[in-house]
Amino acid sequence: MRRVPVPLALVCGSLLLVGSCGWNRADDGGGEGRAPGAPAGVTAAAGSATSVHVMWNAAPESSGVRGYEVYRGTTKVAEVPASQHMVDVTRLRPSTMYAFTVRARGAEGRLGPPSRAVRARTPAATAADRSAPSRPGATAGRAVSSRAAQLSWGASRDDRGVVSYDVYQGGVKIHSVGGNQTATVVTGLRPGSRYVFTVRARDAADNLSRAGAPVRLSTPGSDDGRSTAPTAFTAATHRSGGAFSIDLAWDPPRADGVITEYQIQLDGTAATSLVWGGTPPRGRARHSFYVGTAVGEEHRVRLRARLPDGTWGGWSAERTVTTGG
Repeated sequence: MRRVPVPLALVCGSLLLVGSCGWNRADDGGGEGRAPGAPAGVTAAAGSATSVHVMWNAAPESSGVRGYEVYRGTTKVAEVPASQHMVDVTRLRPSTMYAFTVRARGAEGRLGPPSRAVRARTPAATAADRSAPSRPGATAGRAVSSRAAQLSWGASRDDRGVVSYDVYQGGVKIHSVGGNQTATVVTGLRPGSRYVFTVRARDAADNLSRAGAPVRLSTPGSDDGRSTAPTAFTAATHRSGGAFSIDLAWDPPRADGVITEYQIQLDGTAATSLVWGGTPPRGRARHSFYVGTAVGEEHRVRLRARLPDGTWGGWSAERTVTTGG
């Protein structure tokens, strides 16, 4: 179900934004050994002439869901882990109506019933369109709770029409909404945290506008970062070919979405960024990096995750290692 992860450089995560709440349970419940219920809150909106953005509500932890399957008609087009609640379905035909459903897979491998079908029509293709929409105007936002914020913006203009709006936080794309929508509620935020949101318009040819004015806000409450720090963090060294590397292992923090990027700090200074290309590994993560050829050098190392809401989580515990020790 998962591809082999490949460390790359800079990629974005994802964030659940929903218009309704709840989770539909199957009649026999979603506990261990039982099929989970049908996902609720499923929506679909065209992202371009060849793509549709599909979202759904997260299942409660007690449901035992371990992943989701997304279907276009009767064809499975995506399979994602339980922490992911949105996907872009690509390689579609322009000017075509599509129906999508989502099914949850339980911890014992049983596949639950499909959600209600949602439909979206891709717009017509636009030949040789290199003109981007105008930047969204009149951006505004406010925190509506410790974990949610409401955003709004003025509609962009485009000679062929705006198909969707992409929402960014700290330079990371976290969501997309339809081109006729100029407001949304962002969920899955952290209490007591500062955010900077921007919005960009997209047309059918995938031309992106400049970002609208940033919206700065803070969520109420407090968060010391411990709940978002990687846990069970370990560090060791090994020697190969006359050089030393530090081997790291950790359990990713719980988050409302997929974590793909980590920042590694070595001796108090940012050393490198680790980004998984494709789907991150399930469960415990591992990474090794080169530190030199000297024997007996002591190093301090720790790491933190970029969360699906675009912010950095808390630092892991710091470990000390010695090369050749």
